[in-house]
Amino acid sequence: MADENQQQQVQEVNPEQFLADFNWKRYEEGIDEVQDDQLQEFEALVDKTFISTDSENVVQGKVVHLTEREAIIDINAKSEGVISLNEFRYNPDLKVGDSVDVLIETREDKTGQLVLSHRKARMLRSWDRVNAAHDTGEVVTGFVKCRTKGGMIVDVFGIEAFLPGSQIDVKPIRDYDQYVGKNMEFKVVKINHEFKNVVVSHKALIEADIEEQKKEIIGQLEKGQVLEGVVKNITSYGVFIDLGGVDGLIHITDLSWSRINHPTEIVELDQKINVVILDFDDNKSRIQLGLKQLQQHPWEALDQNLKVGDKVKGKVVVIADYGAFIEVNEGVEGLIHVSEMSWSTHLRSAQDFVKVGDEVEAVILTLDREERKMSLGIKQLTPDPWTDITAKYPSGSKHQGIVRNFTNFGVFVELEEGIDGLIYISDLSWTKKIKHPSEFLAIGDKIEVVVLELDVEGRKLSLGHKQTTDNPWDKYEKDFAIGTKHSGTIDELVDKGATITFNEDIVAFVPARHLEKEDGKKLKKGEEAEFVIIEFNKEFKRVVASHTALFREEEEKIVKAAAAKSKAASASEKTTLGDIGALADLKEKMDSKK
Repeated sequence: MADENQQQQVQEVNPEQFLADFNWKRYEEGIDEVQDDQLQEFEALVDKTFISTDSENVVQGKVVHLTEREAIIDINAKSEGVISLNEFRYNPDLKVGDSVDVLIETREDKTGQLVLSHRKARMLRSWDRVNAAHDTGEVVTGFVKCRTKGGMIVDVFGIEAFLPGSQIDVKPIRDYDQYVGKNMEFKVVKINHEFKNVVVSHKALIEADIEEQKKEIIGQLEKGQVLEGVVKNITSYGVFIDLGGVDGLIHITDLSWSRINHPTEIVELDQKINVVILDFDDNKSRIQLGLKQLQQHPWEALDQNLKVGDKVKGKVVVIADYGAFIEVNEGVEGLIHVSEMSWSTHLRSAQDFVKVGDEVEAVILTLDREERKMSLGIKQLTPDPWTDITAKYPSGSKHQGIVRNFTNFGVFVELEEGIDGLIYISDLSWTKKIKHPSEFLAIGDKIEVVVLELDVEGRKLSLGHKQTTDNPWDKYEKDFAIGTKHSGTIDELVDKGATITFNEDIVAFVPARHLEKEDGKKLKKGEEAEFVIIEFNKEFKRVVASHTALFREEEEKIVKAAAAKSKAASASEKTTLGDIGALADLKEKMDSKK
């Protein structure tokens, strides 16, 4: 009867409660006895309640105890597991009672202890969550750990993911360090399962919103519309402005009415500015913006009383070979052509007179307010040197000048600033035959000149150099008159004769037939002999000499006389037999001598 009551009480006990209170040690020592049917029921309940340690699935465990190095985890198995606290470094606030994910690594180690891993469990769960986020497009939160080459390293669910620099924001990032140590939202954009690589993007989160904003902004764009934007990027040719998801470009010429060398003189990065829409393409993908157009044009603010002939002051802003641009007011420029910088007429460059940054004074030569053009002059500030030219440089006066330029026909000489004259090549020397002026002098040489002719209206001076000395050919005309005799040496033999140098000015020509000596042979190069002048032309500086005529002087006279008489007779058509006989006698006499 007692056994029946005991059995009835056991059956009334809640199996789960009994399992919780059952003392296995007392049972194993034989202190407590359990009937077979109850034991089978209890074992079935254990299998149902406790987790199998054979499974490699991630399970939930509860922290039941913490030591200095380990956490004791209850996973509802037959024994508790141990996990090193190193695996919870990311969670310094871990405490008893916290639920954690664990993976069973070893059912029993050498001490019979169940070995668990929180790190591996977390990693498996993380990969599952990352894959799910990639498939569904779920937004995840990650912790930016540090910078790396080309981007950032982000902790997402315990997995180190790569955030490329281009995927941080829609605008270029200049300071990556500002994101380190912060939590940010991302989208998982790429997973490489083979290498376990994950790529995330923060930019992708805002692009969708920006795209909507962009469509809205583009739909409302109109030329002349004024918008607020932020300086997104600065280049040498212009500035890119973020209009709220739509980018526009301000070309450097549309930043300021004044000339600038670089856009940074006007704007800086991240600066908020108002801009006006100048133009855009059909798709409104290329938007041209302006900044200077928001201000009054400087020409409209120019003094209305300013007129041609007035003097103005300004700064040299640009120099070209043809002239210099002077900013007389902010945004108002005038051109000083190089020809208006000096009264000099020879070619020079603007760099010879001014340089960028110089403050100069000039005279207004032309002023067109409608075309917004102004020409200026500097030379007009000094008197025109041609004003009293006849008094300073009368014909026949001698002066010293500087060689400035050559031409094939002469030399340009500067007498003073603005006064140039031309020496024709024929007026360089009395004696030398000059093919090009560079044979006689060089650029920059000082040279004595005489004013030969003055054209005030045409602003031209004709100069001469040889006229500064007496013409030596006047003296040579007497010294080397026809019939005078001179000694000389054959310099060169040419096809039709030879040349002899009598002095530094006179080089005489000897025809081939006049090189014959008395013995019938001809003079050779380097041979010295006596010569007689048979021709002298001062105008063409021509001197002809003969050696043969020295010993055939009589024959030459008879030949010349007969030739002259024959020419005269031919003219009158009355040649006599006596003339013919005389020529025949002469020919016979010359032949006998030979």
